[in-house]
Amino acid sequence: MAKAFDPALLEADRYAFSVEITTRFADMDSNGHINNVALAAAFEDARVRFDRENGLRSTGEHRVMIAAAYIDYLAQAHYPKPLRVVVGATSIGRSSWSIAEVALQDGRAVALCRATLVNTDGVKATPFPEMVRSKLERVRVRLP
Repeated sequence: MAKAFDPALLEADRYAFSVEITTRFADMDSNGHINNVALAAAFEDARVRFDRENGLRSTGEHRVMIAAAYIDYLAQAHYPKPLRVVVGATSIGRSSWSIAEVALQDGRAVALCRATLVNTDGVKATPFPEMVRSKLERVRVRLP
């Protein structure tokens, strides 16, 4: 089956943010590779670090919630090698934005996560502050 994403998303040099995530022995499954739950946790960790580094964490009226996350598992990842996860914004709306994250091991893409985040007042979506938009523009994935 064909992949439903732009292959340029897998190119790490298109991203402004990168973090190394340590793999653990407990992350392995019975097949001897990093399991899908551990990869999802690595994406979560990278996403939170991305938010913190770029001043995108919830503050006061600006409360961010994840609305959706989709993961394409592309290749096996193995313990004890670390993962390098790159993160960037792919689209920016009025009250939500989307990001892409690529997990790489030995320079090879092993998984792609695409997520949508929504700014809320705790109950419903609300427009995010202009400063959030400018921060997201600075970390946008550079696509062709």
